[in-house]
Amino acid sequence: MKESVYKSYDELPLFLNAELVGKVLGVSSTTAYELLHQKDFPSIRVGSRLIVSKEKFREWVDKQSERER
Repeated sequence: MKESVYKSYDELPLFLNAELVGKVLGVSSTTAYELLHQKDFPSIRVGSRLIVSKEKFREWVDKQSERER
């Protein structure tokens, strides 16, 4: 697994694209792109791009972490 290049949520921009989601999660851009297309992931479409807000992304990560407990 790749290591995240970000050390805190404060470093992230307001919106993340597939490349940034991949870097944060330590996965490939392709895997992140697939994630952005999942129904339970809080992505939004802007033109032809899929992005996710930093706040919704963090909520999603927290929710996924709770499932693993």
